Amino acid sequence: MDFGLILPSYRPGATAEGIEAAGDLVARLGWSTVWSTDHVLVPADAAKEYGHLFEAFTTLAYLGGRNPELKLGSSVMVVPMRNAVVLAKELASLDALTRGRVIAGVGIGWNRQEFANLGVDERFTRRGAYLDETIRLWRHLWSGSEEPFEGRFHRFDDFAFSPLPARGSELPVWVGGRDERALERAGRLAGGYQASATGPAELAPRIPVIRSAADAAGRPMPALSARVRVRFGPDDGRDYAMWGDADAIASEVEAFAQLGVEHLAVDFVENDPERLAASVERFDREVASRFVEARARSEAT
Repeated sequence: MDFGLILPSYRPGATAEGIEAAGDLVARLGWSTVWSTDHVLVPADAAKEYGHLFEAFTTLAYLGGRNPELKLGSSVMVVPMRNAVVLAKELASLDALTRGRVIAGVGIGWNRQEFANLGVDERFTRRGAYLDETIRLWRHLWSGSEEPFEGRFHRFDDFAFSPLPARGSELPVWVGGRDERALERAGRLAGGYQASATGPAELAPRIPVIRSAADAAGRPMPALSARVRVRFGPDDGRDYAMWGDADAIASEVEAFAQLGVEHLAVDFVENDPERLAASVERFDREVASRFVEARARSEAT
């Protein structure tokens, strides 16, 4: 099992100092990835969670320069709110500048008012189709192709696109979402699937849907990841979380591993740098270390 941290870049109290401290901590502990969260202009009813939020790509770019050993993921970028070609350029530039460390986590979004606030309300009901075409457009541009592109939302035949990502069209694209169409999209088009607020029991029936779509498309099964909240102590009654003592949390991690989940992006719902560090270090010491040690023993045999 591989571990990454959801950055304290959103919710009230998120600060530049806290984000910096989190990136430095992840690098020091040897975890693989930092993950940004994405929203832009949510309505008032979503402001408690997403009203105060550092922009996802800007945050990753900053930490990519500060911590050159870390992978940089978006969890997840709401693609249909944005211009697909501009996103292609941003991702390509960031991957080139960081020598191939970007994971483009993508989704379709859920808040129609936010789409309206950004002037793309008409795209909300077509956002699945827009994401499908965007992934195809990205790979076309990232491959270095000079052939025309013809889609439902984008058409161009006279263009130049450079620089390319460090990994070209192989820059990892991971799809999020729980709707069956999102699962099929992950199988058809993505290199990974990232669940969110989902426990092992709920994730298990999604995996055959993803695998079936991948088989039908003649593609390998995508890597499996989960974004999960972690709470040492009693459950707070919100969305799914791994909670309890270290043994209970490790048991949940093991349940994910048994399903084939390779990466956990953990969120401690804490923006204070000292309290976040205490939770992350405890998790690393009491939970993550068990899986690192098990992997080392497996590789040695």
